[in-house]
Amino acid sequence: MATRSRSSAKPNVFYAQSGGVTAVINASAAGVIETARAHKDRLGKVYAGANGILGALQEELIDTSRERASTIAALKHTPGGAFGSCRYKLKSLEENRAQYERLIEVFAAHNIGYFFYNGGGDSQDTAHKVSQLSTAMGFPVTCIGVPKTVDNDLPITDCSPGFGSVAKYVAVATREAGLDVASMAETSTKVFILEVMGRHAGWIAAAAGLAQEEADDPPHIIVFPERAFDERAFLAKVRQTVERVGYCVIVVSEGAHYADGRFLADAGVVDAFGHKQLGGVAPALASMIKGALGYKYHWAVADYLQRAARHVASATDVAQAYAVGKAAVEFALAGKNAVMPTIVRGKGARYRWSIGEAPLAKIANKEKKLPASYIRRDGFGITPAARAYLAPLIAGEAETPWVNGLPKIARLKGVRVPKKLPPFTV
Repeated sequence: MATRSRSSAKPNVFYAQSGGVTAVINASAAGVIETARAHKDRLGKVYAGANGILGALQEELIDTSRERASTIAALKHTPGGAFGSCRYKLKSLEENRAQYERLIEVFAAHNIGYFFYNGGGDSQDTAHKVSQLSTAMGFPVTCIGVPKTVDNDLPITDCSPGFGSVAKYVAVATREAGLDVASMAETSTKVFILEVMGRHAGWIAAAAGLAQEEADDPPHIIVFPERAFDERAFLAKVRQTVERVGYCVIVVSEGAHYADGRFLADAGVVDAFGHKQLGGVAPALASMIKGALGYKYHWAVADYLQRAARHVASATDVAQAYAVGKAAVEFALAGKNAVMPTIVRGKGARYRWSIGEAPLAKIANKEKKLPASYIRRDGFGITPAARAYLAPLIAGEAETPWVNGLPKIARLKGVRVPKKLPPFTV
């Protein structure tokens, strides 16, 4: 590619959302956009990628300067990905140099000097690569990762924005569904199974344990991906629970697997990142229980509901999501590059948090699993240590405006920036 020189005009900003969305990812977007607008003396426009990094590759840029301040503020209580997200992982430079050349061409054509990528571990890897390669290609771009994942598996940061709200939803759903089952157990359903997200890390499943205040409260069994699934022990626990309590509520992570590594719910296909597509562990367990014990059952898959439930979002989570977006811009203006804002938990009994930072190189493609000390010795519940960690993250009810009985959401104009380059095939 031809070397592109930096315009003398104020550099523009590129923001993109990546991977599965959360109830609070748009709060991070608001943090980025509002903070950038507050620094108009140093920053130009904020462009958002339509459908994540694909927006940069295809030069589909959304001009957020065309949105009203009230609309951007409304992002803080709007779930989903307002600008569109995607599951698309850039290959290595050796595998596909053209992708990176295209990114830099688009950034240069639109005078983009800052790249804020809002996503999980794979996204932080992309931001890290772009920070390195943009300099090598003659058009250095400051790249800051903005953490997001419901799975809570990003390393270094105490928690990941998006997790607190899904944790709150799952804990609430477990308690409410448990009451439903208990009321009907005498003549109807004996077993209820809730399937939650979590491929390799059982943080979401663990959060369901917050619903249990007394020994026989649901969930009675939690199945974690960090522990190999033992069918005999599991069925024995189900039978003992039904005989003692009258019913059994189970929460299972989608990544539950046998000792040989086989997932209980391997769909036989992979996603865009090369991960096995999972789903269906709840009916698999239900069938297992029916066949061995004969109990009547119901099952449910939280699926998109758990990550889209902004109406029951954690106030702590919303505040942290906004804070990392704001910090990302502040880091960039302070001259930092290839870093990600983190949540730092304060010491002491009272929960406090602040913003820290970590190099993208230490975040990219790494997973933080549930510590062994958070899983009960029998493998089917959480410990007091887990409860102490999880409880503050679901604290507080985030403000949600309602209109006609439904939560009010932001509606963007989504005005596209005129294209300057030839089309590019992804």
